[in-house]
Amino acid sequence: MKLDQRIKPISYLKAHSAEIIREIGDGGGPLVITQNGEAKAVLQDVASYERAQETLALLKLLALGQADVAAGRTRPVAGLAERVRGKSN
Repeated sequence: MKLDQRIKPISYLKAHSAEIIREIGDGGGPLVITQNGEAKAVLQDVASYERAQETLALLKLLALGQADVAAGRTRPVAGLAERVRGKSN
């Protein structure tokens, strides 16, 4: 479902909050809430929010790894076991 089809004014949220929460919880997808014609908030279920946060964390780790590679802050995998065990620098 497209997000632009899930836009409601804040007055709708106030009048139908229980129904909206139930619908979102049942997999209805996120809902954009507007105030004075401007998008101000997005309501989504907790599971979707947690998945999005985990995805963002993984993307951040990938970006940090790419930055390390670009800056030359990497070491070859050869000899890794010894380095981990502290037998080699």
